[in-house]
Amino acid sequence: MLRAKQSQLVFSAEGLRFAIVAGRYNQRYSDALVTRAQRALRMAGAKRGDVTVIRVPGAFEVPVVVSRLASSGSYDAIIALGVIIRGETEHADLIGRAVTDALTQIVLRDGVPVVHEVLLLGNEQQAHARCLQPKHNRGTEAALTAIEMAHLMRTL
Repeated sequence: MLRAKQSQLVFSAEGLRFAIVAGRYNQRYSDALVTRAQRALRMAGAKRGDVTVIRVPGAFEVPVVVSRLASSGSYDAIIALGVIIRGETEHADLIGRAVTDALTQIVLRDGVPVVHEVLLLGNEQQAHARCLQPKHNRGTEAALTAIEMAHLMRTL
């Protein structure tokens, strides 16, 4: 069940650099995540030139690009977006697990916040609720988390 998330913290994205890496597979949903993430970053003060968006074929390709960006030292936070919808085989679960494991290793290796919103969903209805609806949009949530983590890392 989805619940509205109320954040007490408000951070500015001004002066921070972000990268968004998003798979194109299930494009209707992934495009919506990217759009919402970009919008949230801009509304928080990020300039257009401070947000780099890179599209890759699918979820499995997200980590290799995130790895390159994280090791560059050019970004305060990276947002990983994608939509995996389960089918009749275990392929979706295998991809989801591989992406999660890879992103975890990148975070630990490079110390750059990577917000993991490569969604593994059971069906189109779940994708619609999490990607197309503004109330629970994971793209927006990813952007807000990236801003907060970028600020936190600057204080450590």
